[in-house]
Amino acid sequence: MIKDPFQRLNLDREVLSVSQLNNRARLLLEEVFGGIWVEGEISNLAKPASGHVYFTLKDSQAQVRCALFRQNAAKVRQALRDGLSVRVRGKVSLFEGRGDYQLIIDAVEPAGDGALRLAFEALKEKLSAEGLFSTERKIALPSHPKRIGIVSSPTGAVIRDIISVFRRRSPHVALTLIPTAVQGRDAAGQIVRALQLADRQGFDALILARGGGSLEDLWSFNEEIVARAVAACETPIVCAVGHETDVSISDFVADVRAPTPSAAAELLAPDSSDLALRLTSLRRRLVLRMHNHLERERMRLDGLSRRVRHPGERLRQQAQRLDDLEMRLQRAFERQLSTRRERLERLHTRLSGQHPERNLRLLRQRLDSLAERLPRAMREGLKTRRLQLQNHMQTLNVVSPLATLGRGYSILLDERNRAIRSAADTQPGQRLTARLGEGQLEVRVEDNHLAPITLSLLD
Repeated sequence: MIKDPFQRLNLDREVLSVSQLNNRARLLLEEVFGGIWVEGEISNLAKPASGHVYFTLKDSQAQVRCALFRQNAAKVRQALRDGLSVRVRGKVSLFEGRGDYQLIIDAVEPAGDGALRLAFEALKEKLSAEGLFSTERKIALPSHPKRIGIVSSPTGAVIRDIISVFRRRSPHVALTLIPTAVQGRDAAGQIVRALQLADRQGFDALILARGGGSLEDLWSFNEEIVARAVAACETPIVCAVGHETDVSISDFVADVRAPTPSAAAELLAPDSSDLALRLTSLRRRLVLRMHNHLERERMRLDGLSRRVRHPGERLRQQAQRLDDLEMRLQRAFERQLSTRRERLERLHTRLSGQHPERNLRLLRQRLDSLAERLPRAMREGLKTRRLQLQNHMQTLNVVSPLATLGRGYSILLDERNRAIRSAADTQPGQRLTARLGEGQLEVRVEDNHLAPITLSLLD
């Protein structure tokens, strides 16, 4: 195990294995980026059976892989999905097995909370520039107050905790509740009106209190109108909003900020033992914060000193990047050339397949085949036509008048070869032609039996 991940290589050209390099890189990343907040959009979300969650956090220009292990994933209250904007807290690390740079996450919160924090910081900077946070304008709390106004919700544990503290420490102090909503759309306006009303009633001090909650729940005390109403109060005011870790804009504007509503009551109803304990607590917190601040500044100074690098190292990195780009360009050129060569070969093959000589050869073969088929088709056609003709001749012979004549019948024709169908078509003495089955006869009509027969009575 390397004790100092930032230790430079020895002058005798120490050679690292790949695992040693990745190990040092991981320790370096985790040391410098030990606990950071990053905001972005979730993509490529994966939830394997192990219970771990993996996804990519991206913005419009870059992305980073993220890992949320099972024990931390169970603490995330909202459902994660692709396209969701979130703020994550974690440390930058390296997956040594593949050399992948990633972010190990221990907390996830909606990006909307981040937007509220940005609005919080913007208003804080604005009011600070106007001097509303300056210590010169703050009013000292009275040592022995007699009447205290409490601006808070009439329901909930806050008002009961304040009353309990005063009963225990200073039961003689008169408490007056000025009720107001402390959450919701109309809460900011009600808080402003309650502060203005309380400031006109001559209290020795005011307590602006609310229980803990999320940043959205406490947002009424971060509204500009509430902060300016607190600043306008001529009565000393103690702000106790949320838990000890919660901080609001009203806390900065108020004369005194208390970590909790009970602590606000204790500030206005102190005794000697509590003062001693509070002084000890404040001293301890001050020392701890000074120690933490000095430690953070020392780590920051160490990080800055390590970031200062010799120009030669930068030149070596640029040279290495140039070599990498040159090799990538060469590989891309070779791939492109290979692709073009393969395409040329395919086109040549297609051109060969479409050459006129090949088409002429195919057409010649087809012509020869047709020349062979034509005489055969003609013979078959003539044979078929001959059979059809014989069938038609047989059919015609069956219905032909000549066949009738062959059975002993005859046809009488006049001078114009018209068939005689009726005796009325003839005249006595008229010559006719009788057409027989074989040959013909010339005949004369003796009598068509159409004129009446007269007999002489004298004969």
